[in-house]
Amino acid sequence: MQLGVMSDSHDNVPNIIRAVEVFNDIGVDLVVHAGDFIAPFTIDPLADLNCRVVGVFGNNDGERVVLAKKFEQIGEVHPNLASTSLGDTTIAVMHYPELAIPIAKSGEYDIVVYGHTHKIDIQKDKSLLLNPGETGGWTTGKATIAVVDLDTLDVKIHEL
Repeated sequence: MQLGVMSDSHDNVPNIIRAVEVFNDIGVDLVVHAGDFIAPFTIDPLADLNCRVVGVFGNNDGERVVLAKKFEQIGEVHPNLASTSLGDTTIAVMHYPELAIPIAKSGEYDIVVYGHTHKIDIQKDKSLLLNPGETGGWTTGKATIAVVDLDTLDVKIHEL
């Protein structure tokens, strides 16, 4: 099984479409988004995924009521922390590293995903701590997503 991971898409619809294409080509079983979708229209391309999506809101997400409504057809979105699983693998998703780091150190989850910093971060200790970088690519000039192999917890970063 494989997990698709994205964050900080910041209204960049072409990059969201490209991420969906990559995730579908690989055949991921679940996609998690660590926040900062921004506008509700950015959820529309995620409907083309061949799997469900679990997301959390970030600090820049404005129209949360409409974002949440759009999510009803593709998966689920949570205010601060999403707790989910894929097979036997437990996954926590949040936007902020200040929450993610202590949760990862606790070992309560197999994978802990966060965003906000727009910087790729992969740490393996008690949990796999993962920031996939930014899907939007506005801040760093590099648009990235990640795919995690759940058998090995190996992470592959894909540049869009």
